[in-house]
Amino acid sequence: MIADIIKHKPTRLFVFFACFFVANALIAESIGGKIFVLEAWLGLPVHTFTLMGQSGLSFSLTCGVLLWPLEFVVTDIVNEYYGKKAVKVISWVAVALISYAFLMFYISIGTPPADWWIASKVDEGVPDFQNAFAAVFGQGMGIIIGSITAFLVAQIVDVTVFHKIKQKTGEKHLWLRATGSTVISQLVDSFIVLYIAFKVFGNWTWPQLITVMCVNYVYKFVVAVLLTPVIYWIERPIERYLGKETAAQMKASAMEK
Repeated sequence: MIADIIKHKPTRLFVFFACFFVANALIAESIGGKIFVLEAWLGLPVHTFTLMGQSGLSFSLTCGVLLWPLEFVVTDIVNEYYGKKAVKVISWVAVALISYAFLMFYISIGTPPADWWIASKVDEGVPDFQNAFAAVFGQGMGIIIGSITAFLVAQIVDVTVFHKIKQKTGEKHLWLRATGSTVISQLVDSFIVLYIAFKVFGNWTWPQLITVMCVNYVYKFVVAVLLTPVIYWIERPIERYLGKETAAQMKASAMEK
């Protein structure tokens, strides 16, 4: 029975996408504590600007945004071939494992460190390795709750919009349902994560919240548009791997689920 499951191409493909989806989400959450300036990363001059009365703004983004767009690419692919239920399954699995990972981070932070280990990185500019470890892995609870909540809600929005567009367009215009669902869900994601992390658990004003959300969303919107060709690039090898007949059957079945 196990051999039959492993040999079943649609199952193997789903396992691959599910594993990548969960691993990518966990990595994105883990590196999300670092903020970088997009212009500097691209080798461009850094300019600050003013928006809604908030001055000194720039495209300072969390490193997590480097990976999150791939989550929505995988979501659209799984949605296309396996349906809404499959997207919900991998989304809940991702949330469960991210929660488990952060629980383990907090437990590891609380374990008593060895004295020699605390000072083991002094020569590398880290005077207290325990404090550094806690700073990297001990992200604020507000950010964690906000990120997980935003992720789940955005996934539901993404899969719903994707199917609504597909019901109207059929098999045509993959770019429309992929890009349309992502840009809408990313707007929801951007608002929820900032609202929970910095409004509910913080003291940000509404102008601060909306301004930073707009800056983050501009980046996400541009990336979503730029990644649209990737959907077509991934779809071709999938069609070859599954076979056109099987792929067509899967797409038809996905719309019924």
